[in-house]
Amino acid sequence: MRSLKVSDVMWNHIEPVRCGTQLTKVVKTLLHNHVTGLPVVDDQRHVIGFISEQDCIHALLVSGYHREGDPLVDDVMFRKPVTISAEMSVVDLAQNLGAGKPKVYPVVDHGKLIGIVTRTAILAELARTGFGLEPPKHASAEY
Repeated sequence: MRSLKVSDVMWNHIEPVRCGTQLTKVVKTLLHNHVTGLPVVDDQRHVIGFISEQDCIHALLVSGYHREGDPLVDDVMFRKPVTISAEMSVVDLAQNLGAGKPKVYPVVDHGKLIGIVTRTAILAELARTGFGLEPPKHASAEY
């Protein structure tokens, strides 16, 4: 199990959020893909931020109350996201997961986004390899 790498459980099929995207589109993407957050990238796929459900909830409440219109991801995103390498051990990542830590990690290679890994994917893989449990389809790394 120690040889299992992030690249084995990451999702690379979800399109990242680009700067300038309206927040309502981000919310639709989060809900459609059943993830709690997504990386924000520039035109070269460098990770420049992260947007979470919590960020969206707060921004939509504020903009709705003040009738400010649809905010942009640029105004809401967290600008110092934690990224990980595809070569990182799943066990090492699992040991670092704790309360308050990200639930979704952007996976980068040479600073460019190549995928994401979620706590759910880590849990599903640990359950499958350690206990032979079959995770629900939406929790699997293959998604």
